[in-house]
Amino acid sequence: MQNDTIEAIRAHAAEEYPRECCGLVLVVKGRERYQQCTNTAQGTEHFVLPAEEYADAEQLGEIIAVVHSHPNAPAQPSQADLVSCEASGLPWHIVRVDLVDGAPAAGEVVTIEPSGYRAPLVGRQFSHGVLDCYQLIVDWYAQERGVTLPQFARADEWWNDGKSDLYTEGFPLAGFAKLPNGALLEVGDVILMQIRARNDVPNHAAIYLGDGLILHHLHGRLSSRDVYGGMWAENTRAVLRHQ
Repeated sequence: MQNDTIEAIRAHAAEEYPRECCGLVLVVKGRERYQQCTNTAQGTEHFVLPAEEYADAEQLGEIIAVVHSHPNAPAQPSQADLVSCEASGLPWHIVRVDLVDGAPAAGEVVTIEPSGYRAPLVGRQFSHGVLDCYQLIVDWYAQERGVTLPQFARADEWWNDGKSDLYTEGFPLAGFAKLPNGALLEVGDVILMQIRARNDVPNHAAIYLGDGLILHHLHGRLSSRDVYGGMWAENTRAVLRHQ
C-alpha cells in the first residue's frame, strides 16, 4: 500500500477506538484510495461491514483489500479473520491500536491473503456470524457429507430482539425437518437448544456425533465435543434431520 493509504487507515483506526474500524482499499481511476466504512457490530470485539457500503464501494472503483483494526491487541489475524479473508478472496490489512499517553494511536499493520485456510472443527474461536454454532454445522456437513448448506444473515444477539426466531425459520430452508419427540438420534442430526434467549426461542445448535456425543460451539467458548445430557438435554427444543 501507498503511505497515504496507510496513514488514512491509521487515522480511521484511532478515530474509531475502542471499537474496531473497518474499510476498503480501492483503485479509483488508477489511484489507490482508502474508503472508510461503518462498523455495525454490537460491542467492540469484531466488525460488520454493511453489504450496501461494500456495493457502493464497488461502484466507485475496484476493491483490492479489506481493512479493520484490533484495539488493544496485536495485529495478528484471528481464526475469524483468516476464515473471512478466504471467503472474501481479497487481501486483508489489520492495524493495531493502543492507548498511548491517554490517546489512541495506531501502530503496526499486518497483511494476510487467501491461502486455503480452514478452521478446525474442534477448538475454533467464537465469532458470531463467522465462526459460531451454525457455521460449525455448515463446515461439518461440507467436510463429512459433502453437502453445502446455505448461509443466512445472523444479526448480533438476534435471540434477544423481541421478535426473531432465526433457527426455527432458517434450518428448514437449509433442508432440515423436525423429528417426532422421542425419535432415536442419528449421526448428523441437529439438536436445537434454548440458551438464555429472551425471545424464548432456540438459539444454539449442535451436531450429534453418535455414542452420546455432540459437536457444538457455544457463545464465548471454543468449539468442542461434549456428552449429550444434563443442561444440553434439558435445554433441547427440537431435533432436526437433513433430508
